[in-house]
Amino acid sequence: MNAEHSAKPNNRIHGYDVIRGFSVISMIGFHLCYDLVYLYGVNLSWFRPPLQDVWRASISWTFILVAGIMATYSRSNFKRGCRYLVVAAVIFLVTTVVAVDTPISFGIIYCMGASTLVAEAIRCLMPKELSDRKSMALFAALLGAFLLCLDIPSGTFGLKALGGPYLRMPSAPYESGLLSWLGFPGPTFASGDYYTPLPFTLLYLAGTMLAKPVRESTKVSHALANLRCRPLEFVGRHALEFYVLHQPLVLAALMAVFGR
Repeated sequence: MNAEHSAKPNNRIHGYDVIRGFSVISMIGFHLCYDLVYLYGVNLSWFRPPLQDVWRASISWTFILVAGIMATYSRSNFKRGCRYLVVAAVIFLVTTVVAVDTPISFGIIYCMGASTLVAEAIRCLMPKELSDRKSMALFAALLGAFLLCLDIPSGTFGLKALGGPYLRMPSAPYESGLLSWLGFPGPTFASGDYYTPLPFTLLYLAGTMLAKPVRESTKVSHALANLRCRPLEFVGRHALEFYVLHQPLVLAALMAVFGR
């Protein structure tokens, strides 16, 4: 089953839509809790680290990994990546003008766009399809590199987030702020959502490497093809639209409830 053929509607892999749909619903729940706590002062004692961090990661990491897998099915990753970047620019402008919370600079949609273009560039440079064994080896290597680079935006390299050893990054890449787009935020940089190529493109690329072994595994591909839940599939198919619209709708609902 090649990528172009499997991308046709009648051969759609429903399981990926279900996974994305579930993650979207989880994201809406997370942002609802975030707004209640940080914008309206509601006391949700359980909504704090480490549970808050684990919940956030379960959403964003799933989105990015699945997006990497789905990039191998896309007919035009260049157009797909550019569309993400345009949406990211619109989100930045809107959140800057509305200013309900910190504007979103280099958020997850920007990460999707940048990662998709990187993946497409790599595909053009390496057109030969890898074996399952090499794909799995690269998947493991990229996943390991992602975990090692996870805290680069916070100034460390290693396994600090997982309680392991780590090294302090040199301060030079962070000082000017010119590399905030890459994962080295400047001293005054702030964003309501921050997902940059370092480290998250590594997770996205890990997804592209995982795609072929998943397709070639009869059990896994059969399970994904038969995983059905029509409401979640609908949400998953329109994940970008739900991402763009959910926060204004959540804020509008909260304003109606709290009167401000």
